[in-house]
Amino acid sequence: MATEKIICSGFGGQGIMSMGQLLAYAGMLEGKEVSWLPSYGPEMRGGTANCSVIVSDKPVGSPVVTNDCSTAVVMNLPSLLKFESAIVPGGKILINSSLIEDKAERTDITAYYVPANEIAQELGNIKVANMVMLGAYLELTKIVKVETVVEALRKVFGPSKEKLIPINEEALARGAAAVK
Repeated sequence: MATEKIICSGFGGQGIMSMGQLLAYAGMLEGKEVSWLPSYGPEMRGGTANCSVIVSDKPVGSPVVTNDCSTAVVMNLPSLLKFESAIVPGGKILINSSLIEDKAERTDITAYYVPANEIAQELGNIKVANMVMLGAYLELTKIVKVETVVEALRKVFGPSKEKLIPINEEALARGAAAVK
C-alpha cells in the first residue's frame, strides 16, 4: 500500500462523516499516517455532505483530496455527479445502488454497485447503510483490517452503545460480501 485517497459523500444524516472518521481512526490504530477532512458547506440538512480521508505509509502532506482520489464512496446521486470526475484513472467508485439508479459513466475506473440501504433494512437498521459501504470498501482495498474498524467502533461508541457493535459488524460483513 502506498497512499489511498478516499472521498465519502452522501446526504447529511447518512453517516458519511463517521464512515470517514472510522477509517482514519482505524488507520491510526494500525500505525499508518492519516488525515480526515470534513466538508459540510451550505448543503447540510439533507444536502450532500462529504469528507476526504487519506491513509498512507508516508506522512500526509495535505489533507485535501481534489481531483486525485483513488476511491469515491457515494451514497446519493448528487455525490455521484459531483465526484465521479475526481477519481484517478484506474480508481474505484462504490455506488449505493439502493438510492442511485444511474451507472458510472467513466470506463477508466471500476464501479461497484452496493444496495447499501436494502442490506441495512434487512439487518433491521437503516442507519448501518454507511457501514455496509465501508465493509465493501475494506474488502476491495484491504487498507485497514475489519477488526481494527470494529476496535475503533468500540472506542467511539463506548460502553453505553456496546449493543450496537454486532449489527455494525454484520453490516461490514454484508458489505464485503456484496463486492466479492
